[in-house]
Amino acid sequence: MGQPSFNDDEVADVTFDRSTPAGRLEAPLATVEAWADHLALLEIPVLRSTAEALERLRADEDEVDAHGIAEAVSNDPLMTLKILVYAAGHQGRRVVTDAETVTEALVMMGIPPFFRAFGPQTTVEAWLQHEEPAVLEAVRRTMNRAHRGANFALAFAVQRMDPEAATVHAVALMHEFADLLLWCHAPALQLQIAAMQYADPELRSSAAQEQVLNIGISDLQIELARRWHLPARLAPSKAGLHIDDAKVRTIELAARLAFHLPGGWESTAVSADIAEVADLLNVSVAAAQELAQEIWNDIEGE
Repeated sequence: MGQPSFNDDEVADVTFDRSTPAGRLEAPLATVEAWADHLALLEIPVLRSTAEALERLRADEDEVDAHGIAEAVSNDPLMTLKILVYAAGHQGRRVVTDAETVTEALVMMGIPPFFRAFGPQTTVEAWLQHEEPAVLEAVRRTMNRAHRGANFALAFAVQRMDPEAATVHAVALMHEFADLLLWCHAPALQLQIAAMQYADPELRSSAAQEQVLNIGISDLQIELARRWHLPARLAPSKAGLHIDDAKVRTIELAARLAFHLPGGWESTAVSADIAEVADLLNVSVAAAQELAQEIWNDIEGE
């Protein structure tokens, strides 16, 4: 799977929405419920590379299958979220199980209905074009971290011979979807949080979020997942309450490792993560380190 792609160049045969984003918040709302009410009604922009790929597939709709579309959106947490939210809200009465991956959602929807429901997509790059460069850079970092975490999670799940490895990958990819939505819809507030943490490196993220947003972002993610009727596994922060579950441990460890690795392999945080990965996979610390480094090299070499 390739790295998420950010591209500011226009595509001649595709017209993307470049209007000023509606619903942009400059001041915090009072409660997590108010935040969820507001965000649940807003557009979810996606990566330009995803939007372009979907338009190419649309042009050859009769030859496209669910796996082809899923591959096109496999590195985009926001498009993955968008599809699963739509599928959850439009499943028929006879459907007894929720879609937990994009492929499952597409099989339930069908290809022609998917393309009818999802026209040319608004892109993150267009959505944030008038914001400070730091906003798009923050989205870029979060997307890349999600991509790395999802690849770690998939590899760990495969190592554990988990038959639901694809679901683990989908959950890990969306591990920070509420944070991404806030960068899109409340970038000024997100910049305040970033500035506070830069000024005080010891300030915990949750404390900064409470001061600026009046809520914790993990609580917002839980509430949005509930509002959107997403499967429980697709609300990682909620599932994290059941920390003994191997799938949840896989996702949480993968996300943590992806977050800590920019600090270097020798950092104390990474060493602690590797020790936990070794325990999860029932291998030696050296074997866990070797596996993690192989995954990292594969990701960075894409």
